[in-house]
Amino acid sequence: MASESKSSTTKGLGSDDIMIQGAQPPAHAVTIAHRKKEPPPEKPESIRLRSLVIASFWAIILFLGLPIWWWTTAIYRASLPLDQMTDWAEGRISIEAESLQPNEAQHLLRTTQHALDDLNDFSAHHLRLQLSTSASNTSTSPAGLSTVHSEEEVALTIRLLPGTSTHSNLQSYAPILDIYYTPNQVPSSSSSSSTLATYIASFLRETFAEEQAMIAYLLSTSSLPPERSPKALAPEVAESLAKWTTRSLKYAGTYHLTFSLFTSTSEPSSWDIEAALEEHFKPLLHVLSPISNFTIDTQVQLYATPGVGGHILQKEDLSGFINAAEWPLSPSIGGAPTINFILYAGDMEVSGGGKSWLIPQWGGVVIQSDISDLRPAMLIFSNQLMSLLGAPERGSLPLRLMTLVRVRSAGLLLKASGTLGSLARLTLALPGISIPESVAEGVYTTIEHLRRACDGLGGKGGLENARIAEEAAEKAFFEKSMVGQVYFPDEHKVAVYLPLLGPIGVPLVMGVLKEVKAWRKRRRTVI
Repeated sequence: MASESKSSTTKGLGSDDIMIQGAQPPAHAVTIAHRKKEPPPEKPESIRLRSLVIASFWAIILFLGLPIWWWTTAIYRASLPLDQMTDWAEGRISIEAESLQPNEAQHLLRTTQHALDDLNDFSAHHLRLQLSTSASNTSTSPAGLSTVHSEEEVALTIRLLPGTSTHSNLQSYAPILDIYYTPNQVPSSSSSSSTLATYIASFLRETFAEEQAMIAYLLSTSSLPPERSPKALAPEVAESLAKWTTRSLKYAGTYHLTFSLFTSTSEPSSWDIEAALEEHFKPLLHVLSPISNFTIDTQVQLYATPGVGGHILQKEDLSGFINAAEWPLSPSIGGAPTINFILYAGDMEVSGGGKSWLIPQWGGVVIQSDISDLRPAMLIFSNQLMSLLGAPERGSLPLRLMTLVRVRSAGLLLKASGTLGSLARLTLALPGISIPESVAEGVYTTIEHLRRACDGLGGKGGLENARIAEEAAEKAFFEKSMVGQVYFPDEHKVAVYLPLLGPIGVPLVMGVLKEVKAWRKRRRTVI
């Protein structure tokens, strides 16, 4: 009974619970919504403090970190005269006539100059005539005309001498040309032309034709714009000048000459080279001393086997004759280019005749069975030296040397000005490359000596200034601090800075964004 009563009571309670849960709430009941608990409102002092902290970080970055980074990583670029650099990249003969009066000499000068100008089609090589000083000072002294390349240097003196026929004689060891004329060839003051003037102009053009072709070839192979380049040379002339360029050594202020005696046996073991050099070779070096300096050493090598065998050498074997692996040939000493002259004691000869040949930009070889007389070998070595230095092949020795001075000056001027142009283009193409002060000094030195070289072009002073300009331009262009940055692209900078700026920049930017978002939220709440 008790258990039944308890059971019924339990059921009753359960039914009551179900009835209560399913019943509708009273109309006046209040519904409680479950909401997320909000943090207390932030104090204005905390907001201001947080904003100041973020602003202080940005202020440190912008006003301290960024200037320090800029100052420590800024690339110094010295000021360069780019306009002048871009602008840069883009002879005298005297006639002496003892029988001519000053007014006749002046008229002959003008007539001959007009004839020269009519024959000349290359403005870069201009022969200017002038009266010699003796002719302009007194009528009793020899009258003279001059073709000039500079104010100091006289390329050629022409002496007008009366004779029975018109002919000329170019002296071998002095820059003097004797021209003989008949009395009826002297132009009158009213004539505009003269057979004598035409003869002189034609002879001068022929004499300086090789020099003109050399300078024209240098200009055609330089970086000058097409409108300033000379007209195209004849194919055979261009081919000959290309060989001349390949054969010649680069100009240097000093050359080292090595004279070597090689023999395949134990004899001869000595040679009288000192006396032969003193008598037959050093006079040429003395004449060349205003152009370059020369140092000399000699050696004898026994049991020296050439790179090719046989008594008859084919032309294709000449390049292998030098046994560079076993022959002790001197390298360049002290930075000066070495010119090797080899005398080989033997009975070999080149196919087709001849026992000597020239090795371009290296030296020369002479084969001689009897070395008791070294004069023939020294004469061959002298001609080979002139060819290696780039001297013309025709003309007297003084004219060849003076032509060499002018051609070398022109070559150095073109190279220096071309290097300036390349440096200017490099500077404009790579704004991020550093330009040290030494480069600017080199550029200004180059421009100054280029001007001096142009003022004294054709003389030894002009050659020296052209050499200094070329060396300064090369030194400025190949500045070691610049060369490394040429091969440092901007992509490398991104790879360097991104791992550093990422961890620093992301928190700073996100902090600013969050603060801006909170500010906008507070503003909407106030509104």
